[in-house]
Amino acid sequence: MIPRKLLQPIENDFGKGKIIVMIGARQVGKTTLFEELTSTEDHFLLLNCDNYDDRLALEAKTSTELRQLIGNHKIVVIDEAQRVHNIGLTLKMMADLHTEAQILVTGSSSLELAEGINEAATGRCFEYHLYPLSTEELAAHTSEREEKRLLEQRLIYGMYPDVVTHPEDARRILNNLSNNYLYRDLLTYKGIKKPDLLQRLIRALALQIGSEVSYCELSKTLGVDKETVGNYIDLLEKCFVIFKLPSYSRNMRSEIKKGKKIYFYDNGIRNALISNFSPLELRNDKGSLWENFIISERMKQNAYQLRDAQLYFWRTVSQQEVDLIEIQDGIMTCYEMKWKKAKATLPATFAQNYPEAKFQVINQENYIDFLTH
Repeated sequence: MIPRKLLQPIENDFGKGKIIVMIGARQVGKTTLFEELTSTEDHFLLLNCDNYDDRLALEAKTSTELRQLIGNHKIVVIDEAQRVHNIGLTLKMMADLHTEAQILVTGSSSLELAEGINEAATGRCFEYHLYPLSTEELAAHTSEREEKRLLEQRLIYGMYPDVVTHPEDARRILNNLSNNYLYRDLLTYKGIKKPDLLQRLIRALALQIGSEVSYCELSKTLGVDKETVGNYIDLLEKCFVIFKLPSYSRNMRSEIKKGKKIYFYDNGIRNALISNFSPLELRNDKGSLWENFIISERMKQNAYQLRDAQLYFWRTVSQQEVDLIEIQDGIMTCYEMKWKKAKATLPATFAQNYPEAKFQVINQENYIDFLTH
């Protein structure tokens, strides 16, 4: 098993009287991580809410029935909890029982899970987000040298655990993920009325990673209204398929103030959606793959190291651009992503208006250090 960065922080939260909630896309290793956390405990209860009987054991129950369900178990694992109707209320009731059991909850969608918890179980949960494997985790498991050797593999096939541990079947695994698991929660959600539209939208997004996204252009391309495009993109984000990077603006009239870029949490999923697993030397999207990889990896690293950093991009109407702006504790650092080693500087307009900003180019030579320290 490849050790996960969240293992120790979650173990440290055991016994504090809080429900531990781990959210993340399907197949990123949530269940495996909880199995590791319960490996030394013989007396635990596992409820997989993809199974009807296990869902039924949790839905519309009284506190007495929930106490009986928990019984003498030291740990209770509720897997895929978003499938349980009114899960937030159920978790609130379980927390208020004040039993000695540690409740562990996983969810592959924040559609109903996060909303339900926020409404009913506020203050009773510690929440973690598990991503596909990170560069930091893999470099610690093997070596930084090995990760550099496998960089092209990571850019094309991504970092899902099953892909990393079975590289010979990477293409088949990713096609199965993108065709079967990716949409499972979305397609059972009440807001999805046109699954074919969802698939066309996500493919369109996959073809323009690293570019500013226009909801108006997407609506024209797909033949639907802009509001529908926005709603579907929000749902894709809540199922941890994509994430938005907002534009940064503070001073200048020429700054794009409401723009956004959309990236995928995993390069392999993105490439599966456009059916392109070609080697890098045959691709014309190397720069976009590199940018998506570095920004998604930086997001994982910040989350696992509990860094409360805000991420943005910057662009003007005249197309001056900064790939990534990271602001933490009032300190602004700007990053330019270059696949090949090359000199780069901040746009003069940006440097004049934000003289306090630090700057660094991220390329193949220094990316490991950037993503592991």
